[in-house]
Amino acid sequence: MNQICTRCVMDETAVPIEFDDQGICNYCKEHEFKVSLIPAGKPDAAEQLAAVVRKIKSKSHGEYDCIVGLSGGVDSSYVAYQAVKLGLKPLAVHFDNGWNSELAVQNIENIVKKLDLDLMTYVIDWQEFRDIQRSFFKADVIDIEMVTDHAIFAAMFKIAREQKIKYILSGTNAATESIMPKSWQHFKFDLRNLKSIHNRYGEIKIRNYPTISIWKMAWLKFSGQVQSVAILNYFNYSKKEAMEVLSRELSWKYYGGKHYESIFTKFYQSYILPEKFKVDKRKIHFSDLIMNNEETRIAALDELKYPAYQSDELDVDKNYVIKKLGFSQKEFNEYMYRKPCSHYNYPSYAKIGNYLVEYYKKLRYR
Repeated sequence: MNQICTRCVMDETAVPIEFDDQGICNYCKEHEFKVSLIPAGKPDAAEQLAAVVRKIKSKSHGEYDCIVGLSGGVDSSYVAYQAVKLGLKPLAVHFDNGWNSELAVQNIENIVKKLDLDLMTYVIDWQEFRDIQRSFFKADVIDIEMVTDHAIFAAMFKIAREQKIKYILSGTNAATESIMPKSWQHFKFDLRNLKSIHNRYGEIKIRNYPTISIWKMAWLKFSGQVQSVAILNYFNYSKKEAMEVLSRELSWKYYGGKHYESIFTKFYQSYILPEKFKVDKRKIHFSDLIMNNEETRIAALDELKYPAYQSDELDVDKNYVIKKLGFSQKEFNEYMYRKPCSHYNYPSYAKIGNYLVEYYKKLRYR
């Protein structure tokens, strides 16, 4: 029988998982611990935020004092909204990997217009990007989204250095993003792993795809050349309230699920992960919201009884993704039936990378 946490909706599919004598899982406790570290719950949160804003403004040497990565999703959109309210002068940067939904594009247009922001769109070399995505399919590893996430981080740091901007405001936050089993994703900055997989399965040499090693990122951060600020950790962040504000103030529209502003991400999270890897990411999203008092456990469990996709919608998206990636139906079906493979079957810097990231987080909020 599959044991489910008595507080959230994480279960034994989340490897590793542990339950205490009350049936509460380790992910609930990790969520509480991570939230306890951030400024939002501290008595001087407002003063800390004001100090961060002053520091960002003091390091400005041009037209912009920070960068905001804008996907059209709720977190990045709310970061842009708050940055302007705080009196900052952000450059909005959108990473276009060829998978944007029409609603995401519309959201970005509305946000940029209503907040009077300059927008830079980083358009990826589609042939290279597709070839790397195809490599990850052929490798049968779980974190295909690493291809997008790594490139986004690398592009942001690249633009920051080119524009001489020291601060990147990220939408990362402890309140709604603390729960994640280690087996459900891979370390996003593991350039060694990414190149190893592509070198084995890719057909096109990487020339334009943006990359950044963990060593370079660590150097840029610790030397103070480029800093990433999780600005939402200074607020009592509520995704529901953020969506209401964005809808009211910026004509923003919801796209149906976490990161569903991307057609590929929606298909990956709602079909590939549950069918091939037996992973339902809705469990972590619901559990974070439960821990943040934005969702009830009963409602989440009821929602999880149903598939993430409507059958007619699935067929449309499935055909679109397969065709865009250049796979035949036969090739894709073979992929779905193959046994998953660990990222650690390929050379990796993930273990030391994760250690460095956790060490950096502890230093940031000490």
